[in-house]
Amino acid sequence: MKHILWLLKWVLKAAIFFTLFAFALNNQQDITVHFFFGNQWRAPQVLVVLSAFSVGVLVGVLGMLPRWIRQHTHKPQAETPTQDGNITTQPPVGTPSYADGI
Repeated sequence: MKHILWLLKWVLKAAIFFTLFAFALNNQQDITVHFFFGNQWRAPQVLVVLSAFSVGVLVGVLGMLPRWIRQHTHKPQAETPTQDGNITTQPPVGTPSYADGI
């Protein structure tokens, strides 16, 4: 069963690769991207789509970077022993002690 799932995963990866490869082959004509102040950029269409995708990924990563750093540098909660000797962790200040399922 594990071998079948591994094979299915690689078939899916190959299908995605060949779909993107066919997209690149079908969109080789040059296009012009017009910027402000009369500037323009002439490049193959697939290169323009790839660069727009890359810029979007970069903006998303830079937007999430402060949160990732804050979570990475967050110190773990202090452990306090109870009367029976078990160690429990204290919840962060300001969080409710119940879980309402939301």
